[in-house]
Amino acid sequence: MSDHLGVNLKLLCSHYRSIAEVCRKLTINRAQFNKYLSGQSRPTAYNLKRICDFFGVEAYELSLPAEQFADLVGARSGSPETRALGDPLLELLQPLSEYSSSLSRYCGYYFEYSNCMSVPGQILLSLVQLREERGSFLFERQERQEPSRADSGKAEDWVRCRYLGAAFYLQDRLFLLDYESLTGNEMTQTILIPSFKSRISRLNGLKTGVSSGDLRTPACTRVVWEFLGSDINRVNAYRQVMLYSPDDPRIDADIRQRLSGAQIRNGLFEIE
Repeated sequence: MSDHLGVNLKLLCSHYRSIAEVCRKLTINRAQFNKYLSGQSRPTAYNLKRICDFFGVEAYELSLPAEQFADLVGARSGSPETRALGDPLLELLQPLSEYSSSLSRYCGYYFEYSNCMSVPGQILLSLVQLREERGSFLFERQERQEPSRADSGKAEDWVRCRYLGAAFYLQDRLFLLDYESLTGNEMTQTILIPSFKSRISRLNGLKTGVSSGDLRTPACTRVVWEFLGSDINRVNAYRQVMLYSPDDPRIDADIRQRLSGAQIRNGLFEIE
């Protein structure tokens, strides 16, 4: 592990209220964690895996130079005000924030279930965090897909994707637009039907994107978001992020039914 570890860990911790909160969630001694931040010591292999699982990064990424790592996790140099000045793209999207209703009640963590676009016939389980930041609603989605080689099942060989995006609540529909932040070569759009019950459990919707294969085939799939809570064990949740066969007992019958139910009507792929 390189000398960049401490700086990169500080950047990841900046997304939380305090370092104490991170240590509490990781169940790592604060004094020991401070040594990681200062570069005085390196995590054991066990603790390194826990840290990586918690933040949704890989061990080799923590050794990248600080600027490269900042780009990787979606941070950019300069203040938001400076970046926004004169940006026509941000000006174009600004009215959406004004028309959008609050998504506060939907903030938290979700498992996202979808039919995998890159590995047909498999169900992809992703981890999503929807949060409010300075009046806007942002989200992050973590994916891990098995490699195309049938004989490879090692976790380090899996393809990892990290999507960053913005969410808008427009006339009783949740619109989510994101991009793949590790490669910058893909965008997806998800539309969810909100829950009007007092307790949010599962949300139905559609997601459009492209296969990550060579053909980059545009595709659309039904999607289900399962609410996990506002404060979860991220390590345990991230360990479940992977591909599943449709008959895997860990995928319950309700999820399978929701993902398989679809109809073509007047040439349109619709859900109810």
